Amino acid sequence: MSENLEIEFKTLLSIEEFSHTVDYFQLKEEQFFTQSNYYFDSADFQLKEKHIGLRVRILSNNAEITLKIPEKVGLLEINDALSIEEARQIVESTTLPGSGNVYNKLTILGIDKNDLRLIGNLTTKRAEIKLPQGLLALDESWYNEQHDFELELEVDDVVNGKKDFLALLNTLNIKESPSPNKIQRMMQSSKEKD
Repeated sequence: MSENLEIEFKTLLSIEEFSHTVDYFQLKEEQFFTQSNYYFDSADFQLKEKHIGLRVRILSNNAEITLKIPEKVGLLEINDALSIEEARQIVESTTLPGSGNVYNKLTILGIDKNDLRLIGNLTTKRAEIKLPQGLLALDESWYNEQHDFELELEVDDVVNGKKDFLALLNTLNIKESPSPNKIQRMMQSSKEKD
């Protein structure tokens, strides 16, 4: 089963902080890649109630379906690899696969895949840098007529990771601005639109 524990710290950035960070790490345009995220939940938000996220992510060469479940520390990520064609079919039909790790976990959680529907999407332009502290992701995202910037540091240890994250922000002269995760920001902006 493709499962891993995701421990990450994140902060929203201003456009100036984003540009400064790009310059600091000497990132070039070709180091950024685009990913399209499509989020699913039931009409009565069964997943949201349990603080669970379900997305299909499409990149240029591959795709995946991911279920994120809160743990005491971090999020348990359950993934299934998809072809780009399979991912597009899921998004267009809004019909989730009837097999695989994600399907099996949804079944264990008592969630019927047939109750799930597409609730929104978000596109991100991302650069990743392996640092001694962990994997740094610098994101520029678009969703529901919103446009934002985010810095994430994925780490192996919550205590040292938090220290490393705050030290990195200090080095970059960035004040921490707590960042809801992408599905939460996309959902919040949907409410504001209505």
